[in-house]
Amino acid sequence: MIRILLSTRLGELRWTQADLARKTGIRPNTISDLYHEITDRVSLEQLDKICEVLNCDLTDLLVRMPNEPGTKNLLPQKMNTLEASLLKP
Repeated sequence: MIRILLSTRLGELRWTQADLARKTGIRPNTISDLYHEITDRVSLEQLDKICEVLNCDLTDLLVRMPNEPGTKNLLPQKMNTLEASLLKP
């Protein structure tokens, strides 16, 4: 499983997703999907822009974790969790 550590890096810098979107020119929705780890694709160009703006290496943003039983469907579970949190009053 590939983890995207964008939320950690932005937290360290005290940047918002909007800050990163403005500085990279990447759509806010794309930044949000990366931040919440609910994307299964990202372009190399986008990763390069993010690394350049955050002054970090790719290994600071992406990490491969061993797959464990039951993690195959993690992405849809995360999406359902996010959707549920957005629908709360």
